[in-house]
Amino acid sequence: MESTEAKFPQNPPLKTHKLVLGAQICLRIVAIATALAATWVIVTSKQTVVVFGLQFYARYSYSSALRFFAFANAFACGFTSLSLLFVFFFGHHGLTPSNYYLLFLHDLFMMSLVLSGVAAGTAIGYIGRYGNSHAVICLMVLTIISASKARHIKV
Repeated sequence: MESTEAKFPQNPPLKTHKLVLGAQICLRIVAIATALAATWVIVTSKQTVVVFGLQFYARYSYSSALRFFAFANAFACGFTSLSLLFVFFFGHHGLTPSNYYLLFLHDLFMMSLVLSGVAAGTAIGYIGRYGNSHAVICLMVLTIISASKARHIKV
């Protein structure tokens, strides 16, 4: 029987290496561009509404959730730019499985950060648009259910 090392070559063919490297570079550039665009749009947006003759201004900095959204995108843009430099560096010296694992961890963390920022911004937008009347009732029911289940805990 052949060993597992013989079945799986250590170094992929050069064509596959170039294809993966090209995909890494292109996707990182797209991620940088979209994060930068999201940051720019949220930071420069301003709205004015007139209520009873008084003007009220709305900016992203008035809401902690929208501030988190802006800073999460800015942070992701900056660190993805750094990871692009590492991909260029690793591309010239060869991508090893440990380098791929580090890039995987970086991408996982950036994805989680951006998704949490999007969720926070979306939640504030939804509440601003439709209100929060049902959430109070749902939270009250969830609290009652949790309290009734927690009674049975033996300490």
